[in-house]
Amino acid sequence: MTTLAGKTVLLTGASRGLGVYIARALAIEKATVICVSRSKEGLDITCDQITNLGGKSISIPFDIKNVRKLSTLKKIINQFVGPVDILINNAAIEVCQFFTDYSLDEIQSVLETNLLSPIELTRLFLPSMLERRSGHIVNIASLAGKKGVAYSSVYSASKAGLIMWSDAIRQELVGTGVEISVICPGYIYQEASVSKNGLTTPHLAGISTPTYTTNAVIKAIKQNKAEIIVNKELITEFFTRLLFAIGQLYSPFVDAIYRWIDIPKFNRMRLEKQQHIDDSMIKSVVGKRG
Repeated sequence: MTTLAGKTVLLTGASRGLGVYIARALAIEKATVICVSRSKEGLDITCDQITNLGGKSISIPFDIKNVRKLSTLKKIINQFVGPVDILINNAAIEVCQFFTDYSLDEIQSVLETNLLSPIELTRLFLPSMLERRSGHIVNIASLAGKKGVAYSSVYSASKAGLIMWSDAIRQELVGTGVEISVICPGYIYQEASVSKNGLTTPHLAGISTPTYTTNAVIKAIKQNKAEIIVNKELITEFFTRLLFAIGQLYSPFVDAIYRWIDIPKFNRMRLEKQQHIDDSMIKSVVGKRG
């Protein structure tokens, strides 16, 4: 059993969403949390919550999408904080879109944030862990990386890459004292069945809450779990694992199950809802200028 007390944890995407929940859980475990995100205002709020829980935090506003500048982030941390014991690659973005409507910038943004940055951050911080023969890397992936999701193809590709890369590195790290875990949640919402756009999530689609996912992160670190699939209901978790196993043998069958569950329809609705919101915002801005 690994203890988190006194450990220094680098957490990306710490200013909002799941990152805030993870940061609070780490504070309760008495870890020192290096909070990284683009939003200084969001980081300030997260760090205040960590302090209120009796934890310690360091705020570093930084856009991890700038992969070539991540070495600068490492220098800042080495200079002002010291060695990192645990790296949690949480930051991610999703662009729900018809594949032919993606711009190259959108594709690059998703892949750089969700896949290339975790790989590069690990490349930068892993040598120190190996030298100390101690450390843990946690990658927040997704069920979309286990089975591709319509209208979220680039996001699916980024998370699938994260899962396979984690699997390969895990084999390299055997016997080194450094562990790696991958967390695969379904749709993450505070209200388990309702999305942030007010849409009802298909019941069997793989629903996760921030609390369930955060608990999985802490469990993965403490118990050195290689992979955790996060679903709110035990029966849904079993069904999901079975479905993925079958999918390795015959993917079209799982395609049909996904259509039956209404996952493609749900993502299409998410896409249309977001387009409506974007159009409304554009009209509002144009109206104000007029």
